[in-house]
Amino acid sequence: MPQIYAVLLCLHALAAAFWVGGMAVISFAVRPAAVQTLEPPLRLALLAAVLQRFFSDVAWAILLLLSSGAAMIVLAGGLGHVHWSVHAMLALGLGMVLVFVQLRLGPGARLQRAVTRREWALAAAQLALIRQRVLINLVLGCLVFAVALIARTF
Repeated sequence: MPQIYAVLLCLHALAAAFWVGGMAVISFAVRPAAVQTLEPPLRLALLAAVLQRFFSDVAWAILLLLSSGAAMIVLAGGLGHVHWSVHAMLALGLGMVLVFVQLRLGPGARLQRAVTRREWALAAAQLALIRQRVLINLVLGCLVFAVALIARTF
């Protein structure tokens, strides 16, 4: 394996782990702890701040994923020369990107505005939508990892 491909693969895997792992931490650790310990206004403000930072970092991770993935495909000779698992990962990953963009521009933006305006019921409703879509992306992200790690054996 050429060194540049190995570096690209490492960056790609780290960006994917950051995105999927971050969704898992927020869903299964940060949110439940916030629900358990904070009253709704503080909880909503905290989660809005956490998500705002995370979403900004995920945008960078997506850029790294798309650019490193495209570079690895080019190094392999194009889409016609890669294993079917690369096509599957690309399709799942693009689906995740679409969910993320819709999430960030829709409920994510509305959550930030609602918290700024102290409209707690609206903020809670947007956070519920975010939670649903993050869980969808978490499942898709786990599928990408499964394809990456298992599919080449078929």
